[in-house]
Amino acid sequence: MTTDRRGLQPRKQPRQARAEATRQRILTAAAHVFAEYGYAAGTTNRIAARARVSIGSLYQYYPNKDAILVELLTRHLDAGIAAAGRHQDGEAPESLEEIIRLFVRTSIGNHRDDPQLLRVMAEQGPRSPELLDKIARHGRERIAYAHALFAGHPEVRVADTYTATRLAVSTIELVVHQLLAAPDPVDSARLEDELVTMITGYLTAAR
Repeated sequence: MTTDRRGLQPRKQPRQARAEATRQRILTAAAHVFAEYGYAAGTTNRIAARARVSIGSLYQYYPNKDAILVELLTRHLDAGIAAAGRHQDGEAPESLEEIIRLFVRTSIGNHRDDPQLLRVMAEQGPRSPELLDKIARHGRERIAYAHALFAGHPEVRVADTYTATRLAVSTIELVVHQLLAAPDPVDSARLEDELVTMITGYLTAAR
């Protein structure tokens, strides 16, 4: 759901430790409430009760549940960007299979904590223009990094490496999200092995 930024921004940024602790309690409570009840039933009353704050106190920090969910989604995205940055700063393995395994493992690690909450954020949460722009930039950066690795790799057999890179990166992200957030989630270790095999086979198959 794409939304303009009005109503999606926190009311204030805490400057004191006590206020910051309250905000963190609200965010933690909201993560549990959205994961348990979903977006529609994840009301601010439920969030306030779980956080053990009054509804008035909650509204001092966030104007509505949309603003809370946007902040949770932004934090999730920031964690993913940080994880990808650590991945890119390290030395890439020589084997194509191990390169792909790093991509898959990073994606699984970023989705493992609470896949039900991630499903709510990805499928039902509001989107501000700033957040959409951040998501797009992060996607372009991941594709550019992967393409630099795949384009010159001796094991890659596809002719159009840029399109193949976009397919590989998108497949990893979408499959990990869908299967970890499913009612009967796939074991993460098995998912990693099978997805690595699938993507490696696609990139190395003779054309």
